[in-house]
Amino acid sequence: MLAILHPNTALDSEAYRQTMHYLENLPGVSVRVHEVQGASQRLTELYLLGDTKSLDKDEIEALPAVERAIRISDDYRILGRHRDDRRQSGFSYNGVDFNQSNLNVFAGLCAVDVPEHVEIMMQALEQHGQQCTRMGAYKPRTNPYSFQGHGKGCLPWVFEKAGKHGIKVIAMEITHESHIEEIDTCLEQLGRPTGVMLQVGTRNTQNFELLKAIGRQSTYPVLLKRGFGITLNESLNAAEYLASEGNANVIFCLRGMKTEAGQPHRNMVDFAHVPAVKRLTRMPVCVDPSHSVGSREHSPDGILDVIHATAQGVIAGANMVLVDFHPKPEKALVDGPQALLMDELPAYLEDIQLCHETWQKRQAIYQRLKGKTAE
Repeated sequence: MLAILHPNTALDSEAYRQTMHYLENLPGVSVRVHEVQGASQRLTELYLLGDTKSLDKDEIEALPAVERAIRISDDYRILGRHRDDRRQSGFSYNGVDFNQSNLNVFAGLCAVDVPEHVEIMMQALEQHGQQCTRMGAYKPRTNPYSFQGHGKGCLPWVFEKAGKHGIKVIAMEITHESHIEEIDTCLEQLGRPTGVMLQVGTRNTQNFELLKAIGRQSTYPVLLKRGFGITLNESLNAAEYLASEGNANVIFCLRGMKTEAGQPHRNMVDFAHVPAVKRLTRMPVCVDPSHSVGSREHSPDGILDVIHATAQGVIAGANMVLVDFHPKPEKALVDGPQALLMDELPAYLEDIQLCHETWQKRQAIYQRLKGKTAE
C-alpha cells in the first residue's frame, strides 16, 4: 500500500510524527519514505511493505498527514502507475523539468575528446537555447583496447565549460560506484557550475550492485538505458532497483534492441514502446536514435535514418532525446560515423519541435474524442 501525504508536509511536523508512529507500529509492516520534488511542491510518499492486505484503506487515509492511500501491485511498486493518474510523473533538477509531458534534448559528444570540441558543442547549444547535453567521460567498450574515456581527468574542464555556456544538466554514463564520488567532488570543488544526470548504459542495466549504489544517492537523477538483450519488463525492474534504494528520479531510455533482425540499422529501433512505458510507469521516456540506427545513411527523401527515428520517438510522446553530435566526426574517438554534424543542429532542433507539437495536437484530438464519448 502507498500513503501519499499532503503536499509540502514537513517531516518535523506533529501530523507527520503521529502518522509515522501509527504506521511504524503496524504488525508485519515496514515503512519506506520517498520524497518527490516537483516544479512547484514537494511530495512525500510512504510505501507500506509486508503484510498489507489486511490494512484498512480508510483508516490509513484518516491519519493526519495522509492525503490518500493507494493499493499497489507487485510490479514497479514505486515507479508504476497503479491505475492512479493523479500521482506526479517526473521531477525537477537544477532548474530543468523532466516529466511525461515536456521534452528536453541532450545533444552532445558520445565521448569527450579534446576541450576544443567540447567548447564548440556547448557554444552551439547555448546559441540555440539548449540547457542540456551529453558528454561521455567514462566509456565502457566491448574491445578492451578501445578508448575507454578520459575519466575524471576531463571533468573539471567539461563542467567549467558547461557553466560558461549555461548548460544545466549533463548526461554522463558511469560504470562504477566510485565515479559518483569523482563527479560529486569535482562539482563541489568548482562551485557546482552545472548538474549531472548519471547514465546507466545498456551493458549495466542488470549490474544490480551498481544500480543499488546509484539508487542510494539522491543528489543526481538517473538515465537508465534499456538492456539490449532483455525484455522490457526486466529493464523496467532494473529501474525499480534504483527507486527501491531511494532515488525515484529516473528517466527510462529506449536505445534499440540487439538483434540481427534490425539490419541495416545497428539495433532494432524500439520506439513504439514509448507510450507503453508511459502507461506502465510514471517515468519520463527518452529515445536514443544514434545508438539505435548507428549510421548516417539516408533515404531518398534526403532525411537521415537517425532523424527519421528521432521523429518516430518524439511523435509517439518521448520526453527526452539523447543524440550524438560532433564538430569533426572523422576525429571522434567513439562512434564518429553515427554523429550528426554541427551545421545540422538547427534543422534537427526545428524538426524535433515540430514533432513534439504534432504529438500535442494528436493528444488533443483523442482528448476531444474521449470527452464526447463521456457525454
